[in-house]
Amino acid sequence: MQLKFTGEVFEWRGPAPFYFVKVADAAAAKIKAVAALVTYGWGVIPCEVGIGKTRFTTSLFPKDGGYLVPIKNVVRIPEKIELGQRVAITLSLNLNGVA
Repeated sequence: MQLKFTGEVFEWRGPAPFYFVKVADAAAAKIKAVAALVTYGWGVIPCEVGIGKTRFTTSLFPKDGGYLVPIKNVVRIPEKIELGQRVAITLSLNLNGVA
């Protein structure tokens, strides 16, 4: 399953700052429909993400009924992504042959 959406980069401060983009509601609804097939526990969803020219693997974090895409510094810095910036995201979930 491949989903495309845009979202704003925000920072969550814990022991170290982390950057995220909230998955758009329409895309989150599609993910929820297949979540039981793709989660590996605790509601975390493994995925592949594309931002600009960069592709990377990560896991979506469940939050407030939706999902967050973590944006690691190894992606954020080379792509020149700043807080508050809107970014286009391509998200791919491996459904292992399930449509």
